[in-house]
Amino acid sequence: MVKEVSKPEESVDVLEHVGEQYQVVLYNDDVNTFDHVIDCLMDICEHDQIQAEQCALLVHYKGKASVKKGELEKMQAICQALCDCDLSAVVE
Repeated sequence: MVKEVSKPEESVDVLEHVGEQYQVVLYNDDVNTFDHVIDCLMDICEHDQIQAEQCALLVHYKGKASVKKGELEKMQAICQALCDCDLSAVVE
């Protein structure tokens, strides 16, 4: 008779690499309208209407606000797109 030998299950720890988070900071200005800022946030940052409105209000009243967080390359592209729309933004 052949006896089956079962192997113990291996436990493997998987470390997920979480890249450093960067943020796009949008600054207030006296040039752009709320509607323009909201439209840009919806188009470029993929915000919904309410999120875009809230960010625009934060920028207006606080002088600046973080509008998007993520990996550096993506944040740089978003920042550039906002700047191309005549908004003032930086990546931090």
